[in-house]
Amino acid sequence: MYNFIVILILIVSVLLAIVVLVQNSKGGGLAANFQAPTQVMGVRQTADFLEKATWWLAIILVVLSLAATIAIPRHTGEESLSTNVSTVETPVSPVQQTPAE
Repeated sequence: MYNFIVILILIVSVLLAIVVLVQNSKGGGLAANFQAPTQVMGVRQTADFLEKATWWLAIILVVLSLAATIAIPRHTGEESLSTNVSTVETPVSPVQQTPAE
């Protein structure tokens, strides 16, 4: 599940970067190519679409980031402790042994 969410985050990040790079703050960018008045999607409509796409992709990225944080695989302390204890063997020297009284 975590890997799937990470892949979605990467895809959304690339799409967001593309949409942001297509925009131009001075009114150019992709919107500058559609300046004919007979176009179905004019300059303003293209800019609106790109702005909405930016907001939606940013929201999706935040939601996926939160979901990834929740879905991170975690190991409990008991599991790691039991594996460490079972693999470590400490030899007992004869000097440490005390007679039973």
